[in-house]
Amino acid sequence: RKFYYITLLRDPVSRYLSEWRHVQRGATWKTSLHMCDGRTPTPEELPSCYEGTDWSGCTLQEFMDCPYNLANNRQVRMLADLSLVGCYNMSFIPENKRAQILLESAKKNLRDMAFFGLTEFQRKTQYLFERTFNLKFIRPFMQYNSTRAGGVEVDNNTIRRIEELNDLDMQLYDYAKDLFQQRYQYKRQLERMEQRIKNREERLLHRSNEALPKEENEEQGRLPTEDYMSHIIEKW
Repeated sequence: RKFYYITLLRDPVSRYLSEWRHVQRGATWKTSLHMCDGRTPTPEELPSCYEGTDWSGCTLQEFMDCPYNLANNRQVRMLADLSLVGCYNMSFIPENKRAQILLESAKKNLRDMAFFGLTEFQRKTQYLFERTFNLKFIRPFMQYNSTRAGGVEVDNNTIRRIEELNDLDMQLYDYAKDLFQQRYQYKRQLERMEQRIKNREERLLHRSNEALPKEENEEQGRLPTEDYMSHIIEKW
């Protein structure tokens, strides 16, 4: 079988706020093994941000204050090859170098995917998917802006803090938006070119058929002469 890897990226601030609201309602990722290089991280490598069964009711400040929160730069981490940086072992290489390697790895894997879309551009995402896989959805994608994250009111200082915590995701998203627009424009140009070729072929076909039907109609529409009819009757 041939597998195609695809993904959807989201604005990092909105995604972070959405995950906080999700966790606040009691969601956990306890069943996630975080496998890397054939093993799961130790409790020392990946400490928990809370005690008890879940982190329900946590404030946004508490969510941001946990240094082990996997919500930070989640999109880069999930796209990158963690084995390049020693998986969850933070002492494997210096933090600055680790961040750069993860970002470049995430960009490469994003480029190599058969398709990726952006949550903030639903119609363009649908168009690219359909053109990439030659499939057609039965109804158009809808752009919903009234999400749970959209309903959270935060001040500018909090937004800046979230951007700092998700600096790698912010860089990846800027890169993804540029690449997404390039792919979209390329597909649009290709579609227009194909349409021009199709229109030209249809015009040529129409012109070539204009004369032929006229001659055929003349032959088909000609009635037998009187002499010919008399000859047939006499022979019969």
